[in-house]
Amino acid sequence: MSKLHIYVSVVLLLLVASLAGCAPAPAPTQAPAAAPTAAPAQPAAPAAPADPLADLIKAAQAEGELTTIALPRDWANYGEVLDTFSKKYGIKLNELDPNAGSGDEIQAIKANKDNKGPQAPDVIDVGLSFGPSAKAEGLIQPYKVSTWDTIPDKVKDPEGYWYGDYYGVLAFEVNKDAVKNVPQDWPDLLKPEYKGQVALSGDPRTSNQAILAIGAVALANGGTFANPQAGLDYFAEMNKMGNFVPVIAKPGTVASGETPISMFWDYLALGDRDKFAGNPTIEVVIPPSGVIAGVYVQAISAYAPHPNAAKLWMEFLYSDEGQLLWLKGYVHPIRYNDLAARGVIPADLAEKMPPADIYAKAIFPTLEEQTALKEYVVANWEKVVGAEVK
Repeated sequence: MSKLHIYVSVVLLLLVASLAGCAPAPAPTQAPAAAPTAAPAQPAAPAAPADPLADLIKAAQAEGELTTIALPRDWANYGEVLDTFSKKYGIKLNELDPNAGSGDEIQAIKANKDNKGPQAPDVIDVGLSFGPSAKAEGLIQPYKVSTWDTIPDKVKDPEGYWYGDYYGVLAFEVNKDAVKNVPQDWPDLLKPEYKGQVALSGDPRTSNQAILAIGAVALANGGTFANPQAGLDYFAEMNKMGNFVPVIAKPGTVASGETPISMFWDYLALGDRDKFAGNPTIEVVIPPSGVIAGVYVQAISAYAPHPNAAKLWMEFLYSDEGQLLWLKGYVHPIRYNDLAARGVIPADLAEKMPPADIYAKAIFPTLEEQTALKEYVVANWEKVVGAEVK
């Protein structure tokens, strides 16, 4: 090849390379567009806590009824307690013999063991000494309410057969329109001026309230719970001189003057004072020489025709709502200290209670003391006092 040809070829190659270098660069590859960012997931609203009593409520409502006994509507605000429970859960109430005593309640269970109708009590509210004896006889069944741990140990059966519900102290309820000089202590009731005016609130052979009144008099006269003979002798003397009226005192007999000086728990007397509103005028006196506090207990019959309704009744009574309803009736509910510690007692309710110093002398008889007292009084009332209270 000649130099000329080589030269021309080189020139052509350079020209081609030059043109290639001037060509536009290929468009860069585009990255795919990013997907729109999703909004962060919102946390799910917390589910409402399940009602731990839901199944019990359903079962109780399926039974549809509850049979109570010995719950006067003017006792410890039971009227409002009963109505609130019935309305809240839609359960019909059968209220047996409101004026029965603790012994009568026990007898009602025994008499209706095979009765599944409305005459068989589902629940009872009895004096402390009747709880253990009912358990020993197999008449009640265990059930621990949701608030079990806030009930003081000394007033509940560890297995849940019975548990305290409220307490008060014994007082004189005096109709001032019928009694000129209001008695202030136990010895006063033996004065001749009170002839035909003094009464107990129940039969001492069956009524816990009446039994403890005898115990209070016994202590005031040097006796003991184990040997309350001084109390029986006191009532024997009162009966002999004509001061004792062998009629079971009730609000109506107090108001009419049939039993113008009657021995009641303070909460009953205070409730009557408010209810009568001065017609007649009621004075409530807590006798200082024998201040006795009495605890009542709840239990479910072992033969309850409506066992789930009975358990729901207990849950209601021992809830804050139920305890505060009792407080409105001047009783000290058994969970009072827990309610006070948590600040859930309304100020207006706290202010309605009598001053705390009144209760400073109160004696709470032990279970053993109450049992001994009950057995002694029941065995000896008739032969020592001889009055048929009815």
